Amino acid sequence: MAQMKILAVETRDKDQVIDITDTVAGYLRDVEPESGLCTVFVPHTTCAVAAMDLDPGTDLDLLEALRRLLPAIRYRHPHNPDHAPDHILATLIGPSLTVPYAHRRLLLGTWQRIVLVELDGPRRRTLHLTCSG
Repeated sequence: MAQMKILAVETRDKDQVIDITDTVAGYLRDVEPESGLCTVFVPHTTCAVAAMDLDPGTDLDLLEALRRLLPAIRYRHPHNPDHAPDHILATLIGPSLTVPYAHRRLLLGTWQRIVLVELDGPRRRTLHLTCSG
């Protein structure tokens, strides 16, 4: 049977990468089964989750590279065209990430961290964590 927890994260900048690895790892301390898959999902259209290296500066590299991917076009988003790029970038990264865990420990690579990528902050973001065996 899957277990679920809802968490909140406060972002402080328009574009921001927030390391949520320890938050997710802390949730695993009490889950059953002790091995399985943990999915992190954000129910928002202008932020995303990913696994990445967080050596100093790589967060800023990611954000700058993402913004440079966007073409200079006339966006047609109905309530605010300036907001359209935020939706597009969040779609490219994705709203969820699934990570295996064993003995209540995330099976991430040596340099991998789980991150929330904020693209329209500052905001209060909701994370849905679901673990199942």
